[in-house]
Order: sequence, then structure tokens, then C-alpha cells
Amino acid sequence: MKITLTYLLVGLTLLSLAQAQTAPRARDLGIPLDGTPGRYNAITDVKGVEVGMVTLISGNGKLDVGKGPVRTGVTAILPRGKTCDPVFANWHTLNGNGEMTGTTWITESGFLETPILITNTHSVGIVRDAAVAWEAQNKFYKDLGSDIWFSYPLVAETYDGMLNDINGFHVKKEHVMTALDGAKSGPVAEGAVGGGTGMVCLGFKGGTGTSSRVVNGYTVGVLVQANFGSRAQLTIAGVPVGRALLDTLAWQLNGEQIYGKPKAKQSDERGSIIAIVATDAPLLPHQLKRIAQRVSLGIGKMGGVGGNSSGDIFLAFSTANSGVFDRKARTKSVEMLTNDQIDPLFTATAQATEEAILNALVAAKDMRGINDNFIPALPHETIRKVLKQYNRLNKN
Repeated sequence: MKITLTYLLVGLTLLSLAQAQTAPRARDLGIPLDGTPGRYNAITDVKGVEVGMVTLISGNGKLDVGKGPVRTGVTAILPRGKTCDPVFANWHTLNGNGEMTGTTWITESGFLETPILITNTHSVGIVRDAAVAWEAQNKFYKDLGSDIWFSYPLVAETYDGMLNDINGFHVKKEHVMTALDGAKSGPVAEGAVGGGTGMVCLGFKGGTGTSSRVVNGYTVGVLVQANFGSRAQLTIAGVPVGRALLDTLAWQLNGEQIYGKPKAKQSDERGSIIAIVATDAPLLPHQLKRIAQRVSLGIGKMGGVGGNSSGDIFLAFSTANSGVFDRKARTKSVEMLTNDQIDPLFTATAQATEEAILNALVAAKDMRGINDNFIPALPHETIRKVLKQYNRLNKN
């Protein structure tokens, strides 16, 4: 059984890496986007940041709690790879109907000391516990100069119960370990992968997306787990694309065909979005709070409004000032970008957030889940036609 499980996890990891190389992205469709991306147009363009994922997809048909169907997973982000060198960080919530553990200590201390993990709503506990076990197993804190350590892992969630057997608790300790162990730099898988596997965004199949911007010699990278909004809200490049698609591409929920009309069930703002912002700019925690707040602007450009039932929670961290966390030192000197120089990073954050959401939508494919619930993918050619009507399509 252990051998079978190991091969299964390796297969899932390889699947994600393959998708990172082949899945289409927003720019492939000719969607006009501002700003200059980094090499991978991903959060991993920030040097040292690593991302790992495990995607869990199995079963079809009627929901059998504990057995499936399964459409879920876990995403891991390591700010400095597998080296424990805490980073300055801060967080912000647009609407708080969600969970991100460990934030109280981040607010108090100004540091993020642990890896970041994102999963489904009902798997936060097991993922948190597994993260502590991974840290202990890998002696993650051994270089901090103390035999006494404690950990408040940062684990965030969005709800995938429309497609996934969420009460079956299919994310296990070994999946978290695999995501953390397999984290690496380079291209990042997008769409229905990792923690984003079972997510729905703006009336279409959502999931994991990432993007980056290079500005004034610094890099800003964003990774989102997008699971928010209604089709009527969907806006692309300033065009009300969702309104043009309200009567097409029906959802199928428990056998009922549901379109995106304003009075339809899924027209209400629902779901959540988690966004992680990384930068190599030398920013202090109070400045990173301001960076995290600008994620909201990128969401707004896509049509999101942070509705009552949405959990919109964002974290920003800086990989500058390495080594500043030191329990033995009395004082430490840090470098800080002045506030008068921070505006380009605000812009970069909003731009990268918008594109990360778009990349999640563009990469995701049709998905059928529990009780044959069906969520369609974003229709690429139709999107291109609508954008062209508004003269908002780049020529490829």
C-alpha cells in the first residue's frame, strides 16, 4: 500500500509539472495586460520562492461521503525555499468569511516564520498539523540558535464543496509532506491543480493562478486560489464579458441546468479568494500591509466586490533583509524602501493579481464532480470574440 501511495503522489506531482508547461495563459488569448512580467510570469520570479502542489482527483457520480468523488488538493509556498529565514510579512482581509491561520502572530511580530499552505475549507486542521510535523521532521528551525521552538503555520482555504467530497477529508498528512518536499522554483502549474482543484470563479471553473511584474529593479509575484464571484460580474480588460455569457454554458447542479442570469442561484456573490504576494523589494511589515491591501484592486478589475459570503484574505511578504530574524542579537539593521518610492509596487500588485486570476480561469478545464455537478471552463474563443467587439484584443 505504501508503494502504491508513493507512486500515486509522484504521478500527481508530475502531472502538475506537465501542466505548468502546457496550460494556456491569459496572454496566449491576446488579452491586453499592463506591466512587464518576470521570466516565468509567476510568484517564483521572486528569487528563493518555491511552490509545490498535490492534486487529488478520483471517482465520479453520486456523492459517497468518505469515498468521493474527490476534487481537491494542497498548495505549498516556501518564501525562502526549505531554509528557515523568517521574512517580514503582513496581511489584509477584504471580507473575512474565511480562514488564514497564524495571522495573529504575524500582526504582532511582523514576521512570517513558516511555509504557506492553501487547501479546502475543511482540511485546514490536518494541513496545519502536517506542516508542524514537516517542520519537526526536517529540523526546519535548527539554524535559529535555539532548541525551543513553536510554530503557527500559515494555512488558508477556499470552499470546494460544490465539486468535491469536502466532508470526506481526503487531504492527508502525506499529501502535505509531498507538496512541501516537492516545492521548487520555475514554472507554476495553473488551473484545477493543488488547493485550487475544485474551485469555481466568476461563473466558470477556477483554481490556481499566478503572475509577476518587474518594476524599478524589483519583482512582485502573486499566487491566487480563485473561488469567488458570479458570472454577471466577470470583467476582462474592462469589458463586461460575463454579461455576454449569461445565457450560455450552463452549470449543472444536482441534475438542474442553471444559467448565469441575475436571478439564477449562482448569481449571488459567493466563494473566496486567497492571494499571496511575494516581493524582493525591501519593505517593512507596515508597508507590506499596504501591499496586501492592493490585491483588492486587482480583484475589483475582474469584477469581484468582496461579498458577504466571500472570504478574501491576502498575505504579502518580502524576501529582502535576510538574516534579520535573530533571537540572540540585541539589534539588527534593516533596509527599507521609502514610502515615496512604493507606488510602482502598488501598481504591480494590482496588475499581477488581475493576471493571476485570469491565468487560473484560462488554464482550468471543464470539471464534473459530486452528483455529476458540472462547471464549464472559460470559453476561450468566445472571450476573444467579445473582446474584439470592444477593440480590446491584442493581435497575436
